Amino acid sequence: MDQHNFSSLTDFVLLGFPNVEHIKGCLFVLLLLAYLFTIGGNTLIFLVIQMDVALHKPMYHFVSVLSFLELWYTATTIPKMLANLLSEKKTISFAGCLLQTYFFHSLGASECYLLTAMAYDRYLAICRPLHYPSIMTTALCVKMAVGCWICGFLCPISEVILVSQLPFCNYNEIPHIFCDFPPLLSLACKDTSTNVLVDFAVNAFIILITFLFIMASYGRILGAVLKIKTGAGRRKAFSTCASHLIVVLIFFGSIIFMYVRLKKSYSLTLDRTLAVVYSVLTPLANPIIYSLRNKELIQAIKRTFFKKVEKVSTTHP
Repeated sequence: MDQHNFSSLTDFVLLGFPNVEHIKGCLFVLLLLAYLFTIGGNTLIFLVIQMDVALHKPMYHFVSVLSFLELWYTATTIPKMLANLLSEKKTISFAGCLLQTYFFHSLGASECYLLTAMAYDRYLAICRPLHYPSIMTTALCVKMAVGCWICGFLCPISEVILVSQLPFCNYNEIPHIFCDFPPLLSLACKDTSTNVLVDFAVNAFIILITFLFIMASYGRILGAVLKIKTGAGRRKAFSTCASHLIVVLIFFGSIIFMYVRLKKSYSLTLDRTLAVVYSVLTPLANPIIYSLRNKELIQAIKRTFFKKVEKVSTTHP
């Protein structure tokens, strides 16, 4: 057998979306619009929360960090997807592929931890309202956010190191829309059972532990909400959590099925579909869910931007 390994393999070919030549123009436009909306929406939420003093609360602090994270999360994959839709040469270097995989998983893990921190914040606010101001201080919010990023960026290191040491044969076509651990393992000309086991252990720890913690928090929240005597009070209490819970269910529902499994791949079509959900649709949905369902945030947007527009128009007739 020829000794082709990662040192001789200079690049991969991302196959992307198969059999879309006749609609790739429309697909490019849709993906570009989704990316622009994601960037615009998350940037708007981040700036409004930073600029409006009324939103300088722990809950909105975490929302702004999530919006900032989503900007980088989508930047790791969508620009390359857009370039591949227009280019005949859909290559990515081996180093570039590993970097894309690392940052995508680092930011994804950071989001898991951040959503958990947000669930803990809501638990304290609803279940322990008298102690909430003294516990959830600005300093604690900052420490929790920084901790989410640090833990997230440490998690995939072992997986990336193991993949970088695998030998890859002549076949270098990745049957996926971006570089990821499962499609990379399928190309290795060596037994990858150790890699699969390590991937499963790391992903199960990150995804399942955080998801169970979030669900436990919402179980306690639900119990506290049901004890509220008035219907209006129950609706008001749970409305502050509904947006976060929707994001959690969409995000975790797709990544649990994709990454918590002792198998390299199931249906390639299913894998691509799930990848679109958690890499494109979830970041796209976040600005919609957090802005349209939140009256306080909508009012802050009006205060921050519309008043400035009115002020400029009056000073420059």
